[in-house]
Amino acid sequence: MKNITITISFVVAIALYMLLARPEVNMTDKRLTAEEEKVILHKGTELPFSGKYYSFAEKGTYVCKRCGAALYLSSAKFDSGCGWPSFDDEIPGAVTRVTAADGQRTEISCASCGAHLGHVFLGEGFTAKNTRHCVNSISMNFIPADKNKTETAVFASGCFWGTQFYLQQAKGVLTTTVGFTGGHTDHPTYEEVGSGATGHAEAVQVIFDPAVISYEELAKLFFETHDFSQVNRQGPDIGTQYRSEIFYLDPAQKQTAEKLIGVLNAKGFQVATRLSQAGPFWPAEEYHQEYFIKNGQQPYCHVYRKIF
Repeated sequence: MKNITITISFVVAIALYMLLARPEVNMTDKRLTAEEEKVILHKGTELPFSGKYYSFAEKGTYVCKRCGAALYLSSAKFDSGCGWPSFDDEIPGAVTRVTAADGQRTEISCASCGAHLGHVFLGEGFTAKNTRHCVNSISMNFIPADKNKTETAVFASGCFWGTQFYLQQAKGVLTTTVGFTGGHTDHPTYEEVGSGATGHAEAVQVIFDPAVISYEELAKLFFETHDFSQVNRQGPDIGTQYRSEIFYLDPAQKQTAEKLIGVLNAKGFQVATRLSQAGPFWPAEEYHQEYFIKNGQQPYCHVYRKIF
């Protein structure tokens, strides 16, 4: 009970620190026009159906008008008919929420600079995620996909809940998806993979910005957040679906993984991590996505330890 109390106190302390340490929004900003300041700094709202991104459908990334931080991917955008751009998910860690002054709505703002974005609404049923970020176009800029180069990585290190928990928090990671790969069954279910009959591993697909974080840095985080010496298990989870494996997408990723395994061997570690060429990746059911964050829990078999 004492350890549980200490853990809860630590989590609460971190949450308070993040809230209090959040950048304040200056009441003036020479980079913004008077109209932009009205919305971004003073929490105004542009007229419905007037924003340039309301009926905008290009592929790319929406970023904060004030600081340039990535906020939303175009894949999360949908038409809700409300008159403002709507998104059913944000890039992990990009948006903060706070109860509005009216006590009814929830305001959303850029986590990097505090710029006002709009409001978020839950339970409306527009998409499977049941979430609508109602965002002012004037609060954002857009970077087309052909000018916003991203890369993909796939890692398996036991229960994919814990693997995702650490990888999605790395700066430069845009999206993470838990799912299954490495087996022989198309469109597997969680129960099928759990039976061990599909050959799949629980894995996480990571889309990241190589200008911010390198594949090598992600691979180091992968190794530093699980016990890579265990075979077909991770902590209390036992089975081939819980194996440690890197699914490389090109020769460069394979070479990087081999280099890091060589470093670990030189340090005296026994590395059981397998290297395999990436194949089809099958996303897991929605309730598995961002499981620990959505449920306010911490990983039970993944712990960060500095190695490299």
